[in-house]
Amino acid sequence: MQNPQNSTVKKHAPNSDLVEERRRVAAVSTWVSVLVNIFLSIAQIVIGIFAHSSALVADAIHTFTDLVSDGAVLVANKFSSQAADEQHPYGHFRFENLTTLFIGVLLAIVGLGMIWQAGDRLLGGAQLVQVHYAALIVAAIVLIGKELLFRYLLREGKRVDSSMLIVNAWHARSGALSSLIVLVAVAANLMGLVWADIVASLIVGAMIAHMGIKYTWQAMHDLSDQAADEEQLKRIEAILKDVPSLHGYHDLRTRKTGDYILVDVHLEFPANMTVGEAHDISDEVDRRLHELGNILEVTTHFDPV
Repeated sequence: MQNPQNSTVKKHAPNSDLVEERRRVAAVSTWVSVLVNIFLSIAQIVIGIFAHSSALVADAIHTFTDLVSDGAVLVANKFSSQAADEQHPYGHFRFENLTTLFIGVLLAIVGLGMIWQAGDRLLGGAQLVQVHYAALIVAAIVLIGKELLFRYLLREGKRVDSSMLIVNAWHARSGALSSLIVLVAVAANLMGLVWADIVASLIVGAMIAHMGIKYTWQAMHDLSDQAADEEQLKRIEAILKDVPSLHGYHDLRTRKTGDYILVDVHLEFPANMTVGEAHDISDEVDRRLHELGNILEVTTHFDPV
């Protein structure tokens, strides 16, 4: 093999049909989420004010952040599906990571703001009033609507393996959980525990802040070239070990860009093997790894042993 250590092979492009399917599913499911959240947020804010329920108004703010999240997903979906160009040779997939970061920061800010407001009302001697029973009905409707939306978004996100959609789905689930708390708090308020409504808004704010910090941390890791997860690494290693005529490998490295993975690995060949033979084996490595579906690029280096 001639100049083996300087020989490098690069392969590009994820499955175009898969990329298009992910783009289509993201657009359709997110627009469904937009319509549902518009209806729910209007119902919550109107009835929350009418019924004097701070918990329902707080939940309406949470639902509004769902709308902002949906808008961010739509924008990211448009840009991340664009083809690679000279300025972005690896594509635009990290727009998805940036969207996750934006959603996380948004949730953290909104949640902390709600905690501050609820705590101020609870400790500042604000007048506590009994809410109208209409708040109970709306809280039940919102709970059912958000839970169904969560199940739909999570199913679609897992079907196309989109972390952006899965994050948005769990955002919807956090809304369902907060609506459950609101439902219980409104019922308790109607039974005479007038402080329960404000306590519920405090709990909802804490839940939102926690989820926001979690998503922010995850997105920061993905944007800082985090490696593929352990399960994915095991799949890659299993493929490398199974390629015929490949003597071995070392220095396997991976990093994420959006929901795709970049692979860099040194392949080991007998020192007397020709460059052409080694190149054919490298092509086979590339082909098998791309069959995983979410491998964006494979870079192989030839090393003699």
